Amino acid sequence: MGKITIVGLGPGSLDDITLKALKTIENSKCLYLRTKIHPTVKYLDDMGIIYKSFDDYYDKFPAFEKVYEEISKQIIDMAREHDVTYAVPGNPLVAEDTVQMILSSAKQSNIDVDIVQSVSFIDAVIKALPIDPIDGLTVLDGLQIANVHVDTSVHNIITQVYNRKVASDVKLKLMNYYKDEQEVTMIHAAGVKNMERIEKMPLYNIDRVDWVDHLTSIYIPPAAKRRYDMEDLAEIMGRLRGNGGCPWDRKQTHESLKRYLIEESYEVLEAIDQKDEEKLCEELGDVLLQVVFHAQIAKEEGKFDLYDVTDKITNKMIKRHAHIFGNDVCLTAEDVIENWDKIKRKEQNHKSVTDVLKHVPKILPALMRSYKVQEKAAGVGFDFNNMEDAIKKINEELNELIEVYKSEEYGKIIEELGDLLFAVVNVCRFLNVMPEFALNSTTEKFIRRFEYIEKSAGQLNKKLEDMTLPEMDKLWDEAKMNNI
Repeated sequence: MGKITIVGLGPGSLDDITLKALKTIENSKCLYLRTKIHPTVKYLDDMGIIYKSFDDYYDKFPAFEKVYEEISKQIIDMAREHDVTYAVPGNPLVAEDTVQMILSSAKQSNIDVDIVQSVSFIDAVIKALPIDPIDGLTVLDGLQIANVHVDTSVHNIITQVYNRKVASDVKLKLMNYYKDEQEVTMIHAAGVKNMERIEKMPLYNIDRVDWVDHLTSIYIPPAAKRRYDMEDLAEIMGRLRGNGGCPWDRKQTHESLKRYLIEESYEVLEAIDQKDEEKLCEELGDVLLQVVFHAQIAKEEGKFDLYDVTDKITNKMIKRHAHIFGNDVCLTAEDVIENWDKIKRKEQNHKSVTDVLKHVPKILPALMRSYKVQEKAAGVGFDFNNMEDAIKKINEELNELIEVYKSEEYGKIIEELGDLLFAVVNVCRFLNVMPEFALNSTTEKFIRRFEYIEKSAGQLNKKLEDMTLPEMDKLWDEAKMNNI
């Protein structure tokens, strides 16, 4: 079993390599470089130091992630046989994915690893700008930019901007957080004499620079956000509820806000029906506000906060999608629903189907609740064989209502009306139609046709109150013929 020594080559200037790093390289009997495309390597060549590089891996594999995996695997395999020295640009512990992979694999294989540091390219960038990282500094990988959150309130340095394609990806990501005209600084070969180049430019221009290469980084100073995010919304709600905040917001409770959550939810549905994307965006924000509002109240009471809410729903989504994040197999949407219900029953400790039916919230609109209850019961086979049988049930319940509607048994009338509605919902379920939506659609249609009657009456210089029912029925039929 050998040992791995990982050495930093510094950001590019020979002055930035430590004496220990140079001696380690000079005394190495098996030296590998992640890449020889680095200014310091010229010194190694001049000294006649023998080495091999992994540059051919960049052409052999389709993505950087795979390149880094294969390099780290190769270093580990060699270390199982003999000592190996692995040299990387900058400081091995700063923005070097291969080093982190090697450290992880070496630990599992009980291989000793020694790190010999040199000056980091981050140090060279800070000196070249110059900036004080005490104000907050985040270093982001340009190759992984799609997967990160950008904090605009601190200094940001984007590393590994290898080419214009990476610069383009970085630009598109940053434009989600900064204005297009945000001033940024492009830094090439920071700290390297006769190579260093620093230029300021608007963000929208960074992928038009023709001198971008593996020595290029991008710096963005602290700036105002282009768009507010969830944390901003939570902060504003905290201020509204705090001392000196809004009297109305401070007065609200979970109970007083219930009506607003329902109202805002229905306004979202209306925006969807109207296919109004701008309105949908606004209404979703109103629903989100209700979530943040309730979370702030709970935070003040010491119960939970917004992060507990996001944590719980994220955990739930991971657990309920075991076919994505676990080992379950679901090939169709129906498989997913079945698996979801199975996981849900286990989570909620439902010991019977009745427990499942009781868990359907009573506060749901009646048509929606009956639909869900029927759906759960049908899942275990308690259902009509076909839609014809479901329609027969409507006729049966209608006849029972006819038998009692003239009686004074008001409780019985309510019961039979409920049975009739429940039977209609069953037919809706067979047709895969949500009864709530169907009834809303018919109500809207009724309003449109009634409007036609009223406008037509006005054109005849008549008031509705003065018209006979046959006259109004005639206008209703006209509206119907005109598909109103």
